[in-house]
Amino acid sequence: MRKFLLLPLFFLCSSAIYSQKKQAIPANAGIKTETLSGLKLRSIGPALTSGRIADIAVNPEKTQEFYLGVASGGVWKTTNAGTTFQPIFDDQASFSIGCVSLAPSNPHTVWVGSGENNNQRSVAYGDGVYKSTDGGASWKNMGLKNSEHIGMFAIHPEDANTVYVAAYGPLWASGGDRGIYKTTDGGENWIKSLDVSENTGFNEVHMDPRDPNTLYATAHQRRRHVFTYIDGGPETAIYKTTDAGKTWRKLESGLPKGDKGRIGMDISPANPDVIYAMIAAPEKGGFFRSNDRGESWKKMSDHQTSGNYYQEIICDPLDVNKVFSMDTWLHHTADGGKTFVESGEKSKHVDNHCIWIDPSNTDHWRVGCDGGLYETWNAAGDWHYFPNLPITQFYKVALDNDKPFYNVYGGTQDNNTQGGPSRTLSDHGIMNSDWYITNGGDGFEPQIDPTNPDIVYGQAQYGWLVRYDRKSGERVSIQPQPKKGEEAFRWNWDAPLLISPHNPSRLYFAANVLFKSEDRGQSWETISGDLTQQIDRNTLPVMGRVWEAEAIAKNESTSIYGNCVAIDESPIAAGTIYIGTDDGLIQVTRDNGKNWKKISAFAGVPAKTYVSMIRASQHDANTVYAVFNNHKNGDFKPYVLKSLNSGDTWTSIAGNLPKSGPVHAIAQDHTDQNLLFVGTEFGLFYSNDGGGNWTQLKAGLPTIAVRDLAIQQRENDLVLATFGRGFYVLDDYTPLRTINKDLLAQSAHIFPVKPALQYIPSDRMGGSGKGHMGESYFLSENPPFGAVFTFYVGDSIRGLKDTRLKANEALKKDGKDIAYPDLET
Repeated sequence: MRKFLLLPLFFLCSSAIYSQKKQAIPANAGIKTETLSGLKLRSIGPALTSGRIADIAVNPEKTQEFYLGVASGGVWKTTNAGTTFQPIFDDQASFSIGCVSLAPSNPHTVWVGSGENNNQRSVAYGDGVYKSTDGGASWKNMGLKNSEHIGMFAIHPEDANTVYVAAYGPLWASGGDRGIYKTTDGGENWIKSLDVSENTGFNEVHMDPRDPNTLYATAHQRRRHVFTYIDGGPETAIYKTTDAGKTWRKLESGLPKGDKGRIGMDISPANPDVIYAMIAAPEKGGFFRSNDRGESWKKMSDHQTSGNYYQEIICDPLDVNKVFSMDTWLHHTADGGKTFVESGEKSKHVDNHCIWIDPSNTDHWRVGCDGGLYETWNAAGDWHYFPNLPITQFYKVALDNDKPFYNVYGGTQDNNTQGGPSRTLSDHGIMNSDWYITNGGDGFEPQIDPTNPDIVYGQAQYGWLVRYDRKSGERVSIQPQPKKGEEAFRWNWDAPLLISPHNPSRLYFAANVLFKSEDRGQSWETISGDLTQQIDRNTLPVMGRVWEAEAIAKNESTSIYGNCVAIDESPIAAGTIYIGTDDGLIQVTRDNGKNWKKISAFAGVPAKTYVSMIRASQHDANTVYAVFNNHKNGDFKPYVLKSLNSGDTWTSIAGNLPKSGPVHAIAQDHTDQNLLFVGTEFGLFYSNDGGGNWTQLKAGLPTIAVRDLAIQQRENDLVLATFGRGFYVLDDYTPLRTINKDLLAQSAHIFPVKPALQYIPSDRMGGSGKGHMGESYFLSENPPFGAVFTFYVGDSIRGLKDTRLKANEALKKDGKDIAYPDLET
């Protein structure tokens, strides 16, 4: 056997050294984002089920080149029919995309409307319209920054500088840039061509392909808040202009009267005299057709979809009678709207939002849905999924303590609860095949037993909680149920779950009341009364009035108001539990639920503001942090508060956080009590002075919403759950504990480096795994020594078990009495 070597391992990397001339940074300089560029965040995917695609724009001259507008993940481009995709919008101020369009006269001119143009509960907002004249290589914001949601573009077929924009306007408030806007100079200046009111914007605008002076636009009155959604009103209508937007008139002949919901519309390319409209409305709504350019309409059927999430139609490019309807299940009509059938989605994700139909082969479609991008060449007979788009929308993240690599779990929007490794032994890195599903449905907050990584808790919407055994795959439903005669519980769409830091068998779970289990969810007891304000949401005004029960889609796709949405227990004082509600309360118990104290007023925070997160300090029993989010009232300010007396009084620590960037999550370092992280709507920030000053951590991270944070204490890793770009890991952030302005004034500094875990990357396709100079080797921490050992074993490693045996033999031969750490193959 080759001589056995013991080598302590040390390494330096860009994140561990900062070198500056003393004169370059004054001693009183703040810590800037660019100074920390060596601390690069690492994407780990997944793309197992991808995420919501809002729009597709295909180059008509080269159909293998196309763009994807991701609902909350930026713009992606491919030039090879999807073999590879590149994110091309990551450095812009917005990440939420409503629409993407190419100028017909110049496909290198790309228009992007920021702010998803759906009205679902998880919709993000944007800052107007963007334009690229070089195929997405560079971008410029062209204005309408207060539109928040852009519905659609209509671009002149011969003049790329003449563009109409359907500005949907704010979803959660009145006003803003809403209406039909027109530019004739490429977006340098805009005129409002059509306006309805402060509550009504436009979701679509269509140009007659034969006459660019004739356009149609759909107005939609709607509003969403935490407690409700109103999907229509008397101002919803269809408008038409024949003089390039100078004047507009409402189209009414044959259309429903009174309140209407969202309208989806399209002009048939096969015969532009024919226009279709799908109108959301109870009883009188349905699918309508006009054969005379909108002058009169005929109801063809009752077909309509959910106006808050779909209600879009696309005409076949060659068949005047064939129209596709975006819906949970993709539908189409082949008889002009008389009947609709399911198009076929065998082995395909549902919840469809956009479709491109190849005009040269109308059996060839590309469809964007909540599960990413799919393609069919035989009219839905078979589907191909694109597994290279890591745009999953994660609500929450949780970590285990598995070895040698910990695992990452997260609950997603419409793509289950997923788990996967933070690293692998594969030389391919983390693959889609490394990820697995622990629970179906929309996933939210998972938890993993800190003492047993095989016990995983996952949940779906409205408190559907399961205990999942990673070894066996067994999934047991453990949701608390009301007793006989007891009122039904009010569960939030995203119910809060916690494993007690004092006992891994103890769970806390909350609806409008708090539940506790001492046996991993086998049984539950209720340890509180109703912890909410118990407000009747039907008494609250929306758009200046209290709406009747018959209002279109009232309260649709909205959690029943008045439930718990945040929870934590002090890791120092067992039984001290904090609860946050969707109606603005924080409730505190210090005796495990026997008595509760209600806090309803917080300095600088509007009443009834949603409590996004509560975190009890890991260093002081009386210190607690709270994050409030009021974006569903049109308020985008950051609200981060701290209490030093268990919630009796609070002070803001939002400091210099951006004024337009709601905060979703907060985490405190387990070593340094003053080191804090927050996840906001537009990125990640940290503070090393307890929230007095904040610095953005940007390297490797696109502009994206960071919805949750988790710290793996063994590795000192920070893991981010982003809403649209999967998981990101900030590996070993320990330099942030010591970096300060005085240190930056030094010529150079080497930060502490922890022992590393080194291993042979394996080839899953059957290769042998090669080390330096053709040697096979494996390095691992040996706890008794606290160092790193290198084992040169000479032969190719067939598995870690063989390596361990050979290493142990070498140790014994050299008279060592400490065996190599026991590892499973």
